[in-house]
Amino acid sequence: MPFTHPPATGLEHCRVADLDLLIRRGIDCRPPLLLLHGIGSRSFSFVPLMNALHPSRTVIAWDAPGYGGSTPLSMAEPAVSDYAAAVIKLLDAYPLLEIDLVGHSLGTLIAAHVAARMPDRVRRLALLSPTFGYGVRLGEPLPQSVADRPKELVALGAETFARKRGPRLVHAPDTKPDVAEAVVTAMSTMTLPGYGQATHLLGTGHLLEDINKLCCPTLIAVGAEDVVTPPEIARRVAEVLPQKATSYPNAVEIPLCGHAVYLEDPVTVARILERHF
Repeated sequence: MPFTHPPATGLEHCRVADLDLLIRRGIDCRPPLLLLHGIGSRSFSFVPLMNALHPSRTVIAWDAPGYGGSTPLSMAEPAVSDYAAAVIKLLDAYPLLEIDLVGHSLGTLIAAHVAARMPDRVRRLALLSPTFGYGVRLGEPLPQSVADRPKELVALGAETFARKRGPRLVHAPDTKPDVAEAVVTAMSTMTLPGYGQATHLLGTGHLLEDINKLCCPTLIAVGAEDVVTPPEIARRVAEVLPQKATSYPNAVEIPLCGHAVYLEDPVTVARILERHF
């Protein structure tokens, strides 16, 4: 199924450290901005946001391990540290000494872990639509609702799976058919083992453990109408940010947007990110 948004001028695909990347190369001297997508998204989901960001900035969106053409992780049940290691491998191979980092949804678990464990590599951090994760210890069973996701993907097929789940990510999807279709398009590309590994990350992730260790300036933002990771989660994350990592006293809530906030209002999200970074 083709992507519904036209590619921006200057976007290119490349492969670094077993990962597929979508890159827009800028000309300024700031660290590149790296975008980490959520569990049902892809690098190309960020195209509207990449278009909305200032063209002088280098922006990189990854396909996470096991997504698109990116090589899956070697372990069946990876931890957040395994995904963070993939980010660091990418930075070392590129090479990038320092980045600004954005995570959306599941990507917030990875982004926060990288920033907490490698503070010398992350200048500033933004967490969009953050998820707590379920905090299950490695080796223990996942919550049934999480464990059933890969089974549902196989049973329904990717496109039916996406059409069942995708519209819930968009506030008032009937009024934003292009956005809803873009969400479904990305989710329709989910395959195993990548999606199954990502559900394991969701089940075992524990965002607040890494939030407590952050020392770089951190932005928390969420769609005001998000029913997947509601604003209450973002507010809680903002409340527990260490003082040295607090850029804003509260989570930023973007009106009339749901979980797919950077697709629903990329111009506002870009403006908020540019102000932060």
